[in-house]
Amino acid sequence: MQTYGSSVVPMIEANYEMFTVVEKTIADFFISNEKEMDFSSGRMAKMLHVSEASLSRFAKKMGYSGYREFIYNYQPSIAERPNVEEQTIHVLYSYEELLQKTYSLIREPQIKHVSQLIGEHTRIFLYGFGSSGLAAQEFQLRLLRLGMDAEAITELHQMVLNEARITNACLVIGISLSGATRELIDALDRAKARGAAVIYLTSSNAEREKRTYEEIVLAPVKKNLEYGNVISPQFPILLILDLIYAQLLKEDRRSTEAQYDTHIWERIKDYHVG
Repeated sequence: MQTYGSSVVPMIEANYEMFTVVEKTIADFFISNEKEMDFSSGRMAKMLHVSEASLSRFAKKMGYSGYREFIYNYQPSIAERPNVEEQTIHVLYSYEELLQKTYSLIREPQIKHVSQLIGEHTRIFLYGFGSSGLAAQEFQLRLLRLGMDAEAITELHQMVLNEARITNACLVIGISLSGATRELIDALDRAKARGAAVIYLTSSNAEREKRTYEEIVLAPVKKNLEYGNVISPQFPILLILDLIYAQLLKEDRRSTEAQYDTHIWERIKDYHVG
């Protein structure tokens, strides 16, 4: 089995919207760079036309004590790849990188907490638009297999109407890979105000300081991947949902899923016999 090492790049991307213009210049370099070089603060400041103090502030926003610690963690993530032109190879590399980034972003205690929240609430609403809505619908079916009361809502007017049904017994899971869907965030805020527990799946960390959601789960972003536009936009979110579902199965819900499958097959056989 392939093992993945931790990479700094996904955390740079997740915090990107929190950076200043100068810090985004620094971030852009470290996101796209694939070469080993002299990363000393003096050389990088000169090369990027920024101050050494800016490099330090950038590193501290990432949670490091300073630029030196950031570089220490960044260097192992650099991997030279052959310059191959075939589109198939690039697509496979894109998927490989998304898997690598998921490994770097995932926090197992957080996944366990999300699973716990799902199990504690009697009704689960899944909010998402477009491709995120498709991921919400797919996860709805998986939760139904576990005997849970789950419903995917993928249209804005439905979200507005659904507010009347939200109570403190509800869990609302919002999905937005871009993190820039204002209507979805507003819907999550209103659900939170009505007493619901809220989980937000996104690739952007920009809302963490502004929101009091139970969890903000980060998914890998692919905006810096050369062939990112041919990768299914649901893939990063589906990776996270798979991890959550695996945790649910690891707990005490296997028998419920088996009972559901047996019930469905019995209904199918009855239909054909009839």
